[in-house]
Amino acid sequence: MTPLRIPPPSSRAPSSRLPSLTGLRFLAALLVVCYHLSRQVGTLPVLSPLAWYGRSGVTFFFVLSGFVLAWTYADAPVPARRFYRRRLARIWPLHALTTGASLAVYAALGAAVPVTAALWSLPLLHPWGRGTVMGGNPAGWSLGDEAWFYLLFPLLLRLRPGLRTAALCCAAGPLLWLAGSAVTDPALRSWLLDYLPLSRTPQFLLGAALALAVRRGRLPVLPLLPAALAVAAFHLALVPWHHAVPDPAWHSPYSASQLLSAPLFAALITATAQADLHHPGGPLTRRPWTLLGNWSFAWYLIHEITFRPWLHHHGHPAPGLPTAATWLLLATTSLTLAALLHHLVEHPLERLLRDRPAAPPPGPGSPGVVRPRPAPRTGAVGPGPAEEPRDAPVPSARPSAPPA
Repeated sequence: MTPLRIPPPSSRAPSSRLPSLTGLRFLAALLVVCYHLSRQVGTLPVLSPLAWYGRSGVTFFFVLSGFVLAWTYADAPVPARRFYRRRLARIWPLHALTTGASLAVYAALGAAVPVTAALWSLPLLHPWGRGTVMGGNPAGWSLGDEAWFYLLFPLLLRLRPGLRTAALCCAAGPLLWLAGSAVTDPALRSWLLDYLPLSRTPQFLLGAALALAVRRGRLPVLPLLPAALAVAAFHLALVPWHHAVPDPAWHSPYSASQLLSAPLFAALITATAQADLHHPGGPLTRRPWTLLGNWSFAWYLIHEITFRPWLHHHGHPAPGLPTAATWLLLATTSLTLAALLHHLVEHPLERLLRDRPAAPPPGPGSPGVVRPRPAPRTGAVGPGPAEEPRDAPVPSARPSAPPA
């Protein structure tokens, strides 16, 4: 296989450190957690209407995954097989562990145990089947999409996507959403538009194209505040839209929140990265935010599992203060578990599995090569994860299951 080549950056190549993306990852994970709390536990004024379609955070992670990997692998050659091993080391151990934990909770509560779906999820193939998409841990569906993105990534670098590709990816979301009008079965339409890896590929590709454009100096600096306000305005607009159109309808915000938000998230991610490059030391670079961002992948995978036993034993809380207290208890408990998983399982196993003993660098004729630069210091889509090496950002936080 011919080595993959990306033109070297200019002599004024920007710093590789993008710490604000890690803090941003935590905020996206928080959006997903609030989505599940609202739909599964109980609603709160203001917060629940804004988070009712918070599964859009998965779209954020898919775009972030493409951005971080393209940013990271733009220079020094790395064999494709090593890239795949690193990606697997990044996401699979925690995926396998939380899948086992999810199955154990299902069994302990007397619920049906999705053994077949769980088996398909171990090789990360579950989103390709309508009946297996949720795997053994509903939050882990996005890791199957990420695995597909990783498989494509060496070819993606070879094709050198640019701003025209980014524009086509921005158009793909609305076109797919409109195409949903031709599918009358809401469950089938949801699988095709929300979970199927092919439908989510433009989001990953959009992030990658913008990262390469920033690296090559082909994109003007985007203002951060307007990008953030645009994302907030989009989610505010979903509130009246939700009241006007029921979720099963093709033109509801259910799929639209995920397919139409990609360009806005891409602008926010790009603006945040550019702010780190040109004005380092922003608020999201501080230690508390980066620490929370590092925990976000584990939080994404474990939070919904912790909700089930509580709901089974205590039921739904009364509206008002009891619901707020339950939100706080479940969010802090699941975040504490996520911190433990990150430090005791995720990080140690990734370091153990990601690299074999050093070998001579590949030459011009070496098989399949992806080209990484020093990884942005951004912490561990949902997404999963998207960083390389260990310091880069992970789209972890990974996606959410549809409402029960």
